[in-house]
Amino acid sequence: MRIIYFVILVAIYLSSQTAFCQSLPTGQEVQYNPITTAVPFLTITPDSRHGSMGDAGVATSADANAQHWNASKFAFVQDKFGFALSYTPWLRQLVNDINLAYLSGYYQIDQYQTVGASLRYFSMGDILLTDQNGSSLANVSPNEFAFDFSYARKLSDNFSGGVALRYIRSDLSGGIGAESYTPAHTFATDVSFYYKRNFGKSDNDQSISAGINLSNIGGKISYDDGQNKEFLPANMRLGTSYSKQIDNYNSISLSFDINKLMVPTPQINADADNTSGGIVLPDNSSNRSVISSIFGSFSDAPGGFKEEMQEINFSTGIEYWYNRQFSVRGGYFHESEYKGNRKFFSTGLGVKMNICSIDFSYLIPIHQNNPLANTVRFTLLFDVQSFVRNKEQ
Repeated sequence: MRIIYFVILVAIYLSSQTAFCQSLPTGQEVQYNPITTAVPFLTITPDSRHGSMGDAGVATSADANAQHWNASKFAFVQDKFGFALSYTPWLRQLVNDINLAYLSGYYQIDQYQTVGASLRYFSMGDILLTDQNGSSLANVSPNEFAFDFSYARKLSDNFSGGVALRYIRSDLSGGIGAESYTPAHTFATDVSFYYKRNFGKSDNDQSISAGINLSNIGGKISYDDGQNKEFLPANMRLGTSYSKQIDNYNSISLSFDINKLMVPTPQINADADNTSGGIVLPDNSSNRSVISSIFGSFSDAPGGFKEEMQEINFSTGIEYWYNRQFSVRGGYFHESEYKGNRKFFSTGLGVKMNICSIDFSYLIPIHQNNPLANTVRFTLLFDVQSFVRNKEQ
């Protein structure tokens, strides 16, 4: 029973990263070789605004969800403090009880310093365990969460830096079989930078920004007291954004991101003519250190430079605001068919009221029968400062 139970858990766990893979390409020089890591929930877009812009967000304007994308953006927030709550039903084409909840906020200490925090909770639903005879044994609820705290500081009028410390807990056993599989714990950190410059006739009707975030850099994680260790999804995200205030009522922004996982590429590939859709699992016995793996991840692909380029994901998004109250967004995300084949469009709407904003996003995959189809996200952003002003009045 224990072996069957573990296989079920691993299948659900990896589904959030690999379920959207399509059939293996045939007749190509580069083989199908996706990268998988532990705790992939850390890479899922948690909020609606950036989810509707093709997952582009490292250089967008600062809001309460900057903790996930680029904590250094907090140094450029306009309000004293604020927070946001997001909810994402995940992989609803496969199951109906997996979801991601995200709470994030910030507090501006002064004009140079801002602190932020967030809590991310990923529920994998309920699993009924049975023995070989089909008799019920127990219900388990595997889950993962991460809590982080960040500090951002302006280093000049146009440039800021930020760091975030993250605690990660992953419980795939649901409290059963603890003698073999225990909840995994580890710490990680993010290091980020953000640049923004205003220009134009009035010195503020246009702006260009750029950002970089090195995230989830930390120790390996283990579910069996260190016998096997897996890499965290260390990631490099960098991008740029351009915004223009067209007139007193209309504004628009364009954003572009690239992403690269900084973990080892599996060295054992599926056969080039394999069309079964098989998945290459990571080599958990790797003795490479985290730092060595980060630097080596830019040159360790078995397919050479061509495969390294295929490990880079692209995101692009557009955001339109009318009267700073109504927004329409759209975007596109691209991942190589050899590395997971996530290709989708996204769209969304936003409405800003006196003390809060409501955002909604919807994902449209390019391929049919994709488990990511019809993914929706909901976000509430609260402007606490406006609420306080209204109470005082």
